[in-house]
Amino acid sequence: MVARLVLVLGDQLSHDLSALAKADRSSDIVVMAEVMDEARYVPHHPKKIALVLSAMRHFAQTLRAGGWQVEYTRLDDPDAGKSIVQELLRRAEAHGATEVLATAPGEWRLIKALEEAPLKVTLLPDDRFLSSPEEFSTWAEGRKELRMEYFYREMRRKTGYLMEGGKPAGGKWNYDHDNRKSARPDMLRPAPIQFTPDAITEEVLDLVEARFGDNFGRLRPFRYAVTTAQAKRALDHFSQHLLPGFGDYQDAMLTNDKFLYHSVLSPYLNIGLLNPVDICDRIIEEWQAGRVPINAAEGYIRQVIGWREYVRGLYFHEGPEYTARNHLGHDRDLPPAYWGGKTGMNCLAHAVDQTRQEGYAHHIQRLMVTGNFALLAGVDPAQVHGWYLAVYVDAFEWVEAPNTIGMSQFADGGIIASKPYVSSGNYINKMSDYCAGCAYSVKEKTGENACPFNLLYWDFLHRHRDRFAQNPRMGPIFRTWDKMEDTRKADILSGAARILGDLDAGRAV
Repeated sequence: MVARLVLVLGDQLSHDLSALAKADRSSDIVVMAEVMDEARYVPHHPKKIALVLSAMRHFAQTLRAGGWQVEYTRLDDPDAGKSIVQELLRRAEAHGATEVLATAPGEWRLIKALEEAPLKVTLLPDDRFLSSPEEFSTWAEGRKELRMEYFYREMRRKTGYLMEGGKPAGGKWNYDHDNRKSARPDMLRPAPIQFTPDAITEEVLDLVEARFGDNFGRLRPFRYAVTTAQAKRALDHFSQHLLPGFGDYQDAMLTNDKFLYHSVLSPYLNIGLLNPVDICDRIIEEWQAGRVPINAAEGYIRQVIGWREYVRGLYFHEGPEYTARNHLGHDRDLPPAYWGGKTGMNCLAHAVDQTRQEGYAHHIQRLMVTGNFALLAGVDPAQVHGWYLAVYVDAFEWVEAPNTIGMSQFADGGIIASKPYVSSGNYINKMSDYCAGCAYSVKEKTGENACPFNLLYWDFLHRHRDRFAQNPRMGPIFRTWDKMEDTRKADILSGAARILGDLDAGRAV
């Protein structure tokens, strides 16, 4: 019997992976490969590279212990190919194999590479999700608007999570209105659990430091989970100690508290160390035991079975060209501040520095600080997309691109968001303590000391009035603008022009 190759990618580290389920443990050969093309297609944060490589090596170890034959290529192997396909061809030649079983990758780039490989590659559905791309397309057919909220309700009905007698628990589908409290500056809450690197991880850290030490991001200290057992401990820790406050404070930001009540489980979920059912069951267990309020349980469940499933479905539904969309015609270069360059904006500096240190920032830091500024400043969404894909440890294109192109930058023309997610400095001031330490004044609306968000917010609306004036959610905003005195409008627009000019000239803002 001729052996088949079974491809396991770095974000497919699940023992119930469809390719493994279809394979024959006694004869087929698992292929896992650390290759330079995957490590360098964007300048990944060193912590992201280390997380994936260490988790891969640990996973290969458990596969071998379970009786699988594993051909594993390390990044520094002298015979290593540059790409996944090259490694498959090398292993196929060594073993006389002509067929490959693979679970469909999570991005079009790799799907195309495998489909064009000179081997028989069978792509199996990635059934680690609660819905399939086909299911999403069926739901989307004939709809004028593909809003996440309605997809989420279907997922609630399908899974039965937080449902009572066919109706949402507590009488409401969504408790987001209760989840917008600003943070209290206390330091008494536990941090997400951290793990000490073992010998395998230390070896990976040395390799990453040698090969990718110049990439944006701090490699050490490295405290991420790299095995399923560790990831489950992280889930238990979050569920017991942080979940009760997650709902209330999930949008809050504090200078001296990087994590607040957030779980930091998305990296483990996105590379396969955790699965959505295990997470949701654990959340429901805490809620049913009365240890967690419904707004916290619902808010977290919504992220897992609503938002995560929705953006994956939309990514595949919209096709490979989705990442190239630029509905607003923005073309400004990404400011150096995103790579650690100088800025007087404390919120932006803090979000970027936290990203450099941890490879992590929570959703409001991404959406309403770094994303908001890029959108208001008219930055090319492709560059914004490339930055988010590179700097966050949980970023894989199927999940990152819709969040960036659609939700953050409105570059898809409103498929995801009914209006652009833009705000002045008031929102950041309400939800954080960033403004107190800023070189600018959030209270000043015009002049050189005015918060750049205040000036760019109105400038953005002025530039794009033809697109948004008729949007029912934005009409009141434009009426406010129209009521302003002409001299104030002129001061705002000239101030915004000064800021944008500084950005174009490469000067710090």
